[in-house]
Amino acid sequence: MMIDTFCYTNKGGRGHNEDYAAYSSEGEHGLFVVADGLGGHQLGEVASSAAVDVLMTAWEKEDSSQSSPDRTLWLPEKLKEANERLLILQKERDAKLKSTAVALTIDGDRAVWAHVGDSRLYYIHKGDIRFITADHSVAYKKFRVGEISRAEINTDEDQSALLRSLGGVDRWEAEVKECPEPLEPGDGFFLCTDGAWEYLYDEEILLDFLKAGNAMAWTELLLLRIISRVDGKSNDNLTLLNLMVR
Repeated sequence: MMIDTFCYTNKGGRGHNEDYAAYSSEGEHGLFVVADGLGGHQLGEVASSAAVDVLMTAWEKEDSSQSSPDRTLWLPEKLKEANERLLILQKERDAKLKSTAVALTIDGDRAVWAHVGDSRLYYIHKGDIRFITADHSVAYKKFRVGEISRAEINTDEDQSALLRSLGGVDRWEAEVKECPEPLEPGDGFFLCTDGAWEYLYDEEILLDFLKAGNAMAWTELLLLRIISRVDGKSNDNLTLLNLMVR
């Protein structure tokens, strides 16, 4: 199998971009990470880039001649290290640096992902969305108890009120999931920040995946939807990281 990947990020209607994304992919192996920094005044940008750097550096230091570690243990451990990095930066800068994060690892036909906050991962398998990460937010809690519909999360007043994020002494723990089935050609993953998913509906993400011939085309179709719905003045930073398994 091969992994076709495309990433796009934009400051949206904000003064600067506090989202950060990176990936490393070779053959049937890859790490893909998206983070959304919190705090403003460019401190969010520092937080998101620092968190992503911890994971990418650890990945690049791995010995390719050795078998891959258990990613259900590796991912939460690296996100713990990212949290510790942010706590150190907070002391150095005397400021609160926090970030969401969503990360995906692929080793052959095995996929594992983890997230903290409301940056999301969508997993598509056999022509259907099989899994979507559950936001660590007040709005998502309201959906779970039936106060609002899933679609209403996108516009709820508590959509950005997070219950977990990296950069805290507590409530930073990652939620980890191993893909329940082996990856197959035709599978897809969509990682994004809230500045992207709040303008998209699940059915649209799936439809554009089915229409697209590659990861770049899928991203372009989603961006066309987002652009038609934002004002370009007040909308949040947005980041999309799309993968198609071939």
